[in-house]
Amino acid sequence: MGGSAEGLFVAEIVLLLLVGRGLGEIFQRYGQPAIMGQLIGGILLGPSLFGWVWPDAQHLIFSSDPAQKSMIYAISQLGILLLLLLTGMETDLRLVRRVGAACFSISITGVVVPFMCGFALAQFLPDSLLPDPTQRVVAGLFLGTALSISSVKIVAMVVREMNFMRRNLGQVIISSAIIEDTIGWLIIAVTFGIATNGSLQVLPLITTVAEVALFMVFSFTIGRRLVFTLIRWSNDTFRSEYAVITVILIIMGVMALITNLIGVHTVLGAFVAGILVGESPILSDHIESQLRGVITALFMPVFFGMAGLSADLTVLANPTLALLTLALVVIASVGKFGGAFLGGRLAGMSLKEATAVGSAMNARGSTEVIVASIGLSMNILSHNLFTMIVTMAVITTLAMPPMLRWALGRLPVGNAEKQRVDRELLDERGFVSRLERLLLLVDDSPVGKFTAYLAGLVGGGSGMPTTLLHLQDGKLAGQVGDKGPERASREVKKGAARSAKAVSKAEDTLVDKVHLTARTELEASAETIAAEARKGYGLLLVGLENTLTDKGTFSGVLKDISSGFDGPLCLVLNGHKANGKVPVLRAGTTILVPVNGTEVARRAADFALALARPHQARVKVLYVSQAKGSRPGSVSHRREEAVLKDVADLADRYGVAIDTAIRTRATPDKAIAREVAKGAAMVVMGVTQRPGEELFFGDTATAVLAAVACPVVLLASERVKRVDASAEETAAEISA
Repeated sequence: MGGSAEGLFVAEIVLLLLVGRGLGEIFQRYGQPAIMGQLIGGILLGPSLFGWVWPDAQHLIFSSDPAQKSMIYAISQLGILLLLLLTGMETDLRLVRRVGAACFSISITGVVVPFMCGFALAQFLPDSLLPDPTQRVVAGLFLGTALSISSVKIVAMVVREMNFMRRNLGQVIISSAIIEDTIGWLIIAVTFGIATNGSLQVLPLITTVAEVALFMVFSFTIGRRLVFTLIRWSNDTFRSEYAVITVILIIMGVMALITNLIGVHTVLGAFVAGILVGESPILSDHIESQLRGVITALFMPVFFGMAGLSADLTVLANPTLALLTLALVVIASVGKFGGAFLGGRLAGMSLKEATAVGSAMNARGSTEVIVASIGLSMNILSHNLFTMIVTMAVITTLAMPPMLRWALGRLPVGNAEKQRVDRELLDERGFVSRLERLLLLVDDSPVGKFTAYLAGLVGGGSGMPTTLLHLQDGKLAGQVGDKGPERASREVKKGAARSAKAVSKAEDTLVDKVHLTARTELEASAETIAAEARKGYGLLLVGLENTLTDKGTFSGVLKDISSGFDGPLCLVLNGHKANGKVPVLRAGTTILVPVNGTEVARRAADFALALARPHQARVKVLYVSQAKGSRPGSVSHRREEAVLKDVADLADRYGVAIDTAIRTRATPDKAIAREVAKGAAMVVMGVTQRPGEELFFGDTATAVLAAVACPVVLLASERVKRVDASAEETAAEISA
């Protein structure tokens, strides 16, 4: 019998995945949310179709045996927590802070109006639709919540599809949905407490609200720091696979248990845990995508499929229930659209903008299904009322995308908004803006301190986590009394403070200080750098003394270090003619950036602009033309001007003044040396590592290092792994 139960459990999972994902794919191809396909897939597998056409088979697979149901039910309940975790991770509170007061007006009216409609409707429902007619207040709270919350996922999907994610109105819509979602889960938490007490009692209600408030305050103060620390510690300490995901799941479980202990539903803990995890500065895209992958692939189809299985659309053959369902859809749509529309108008929006907001907020989707499932599991909602709510969620969700596409299509874009959108599109292509974590290797030389300062300038603007490795005499300093790491740390923090101040002034936003960790116990070899690099870094910055030999080649130490890191590499080097001193960056300092139209050179320009912004230094962009016959009006000249304009647009985004120049009749290294002689304080070059045993970035970079008397920053944003001799010999034999 045990084997049979296990077989039925696997069959249930397979059917839910097969039908749910299949219908979800079809729905998505026609511009509808995939989760609606999963929900409808569950409806079709339930008594609405499968149980109606072939009841024996349906009852065999989806057995009513309590032990059998508990197996799939447990997966479904875990799916609720994981869905709320994922929803929280996708909740961008910074976007809410940036948009302003309009979204709060929309959220308040968009929640209050439909909530009152749903609560009032519950008071007039027939007794047959309520498991306990004496619990109308609690049922009204559930129904009001189900009618008032918008689905952030579905709203974001359509807004993103319409390329409105960066538009002012698009950000207001997303922010309003985020606030509504948060308010909704707080209401559910309080409602759960009321339902647990059995009736609306003033003292338990006040206690529940106070406990929820304390939980939220703790979560966003001490809890935030604890979550950040745990994620970073697990990422840097554990060597086993997916350790960070395990820690995230533990965090979710602990916070869900805390909310359960204070008498509210576990979904609030999972949702808040998701918000904190999503704001962690160390959470990389690949970790987030791995977690999203297992939730989307397994738990979402199972949960929404199970929700659909609980709905029986055959009951709508009853004219009374059908009319009540129609009334529920109308009340839900009018209440939600009207509330959001009213909030938009109160916020000063035009008629077209308020219409678009009202259309967007009318998507229920996953949120209402979760709320209704909780109500059903608590015996607050009957199966018939649950079916009515699910039907309402399906109809309003399927109607929203075409309504919102129509409403957004009528909204023109103003000049100021277009400029902002264009600037943010440039950010998407930016090199520095996509960095998540820096690894810094320096010694106590002037160039080492200068490199530490530059790292602070790069990472400080976004509070980027930075790990500092201080090198002394071939080993990382750890001797008693050594002040090297402390001095280097001060340089990083000084640069970070300068960068954060510049960003805050330029963009009117608050930036956290750089998250700095100083490491002193490792050796600087390929193996130790590789061991550190596995923790996930977007860039390795190296600033060491005596890294160039008399022949102009790189030292063995630098070659060894660079071979242990496969990602982008930034080398800060003093030119051969430098006297060991490094410049002081200040207003008026010039940073020279040679470009040639490649993406590698563009990333170097982006890096230079990030260094220049904190001090309002100037950047000179130099294009050395190698094209024969390049003259004003020619095809090659127009291409060169287009390259310079692209960098100028990027500089405008950073708020940095730049000069541009095109030079002909000179080799690149000589043209760069002449510009340096005119007063450039440093050179930032985009280079590509050449394959082979030696660390080599091309003849131009070598010649520039030999010719200039200032620091040269070589940014190798595309790396090539070294090829060992045996591999080269094998390749030669094959080619022969």
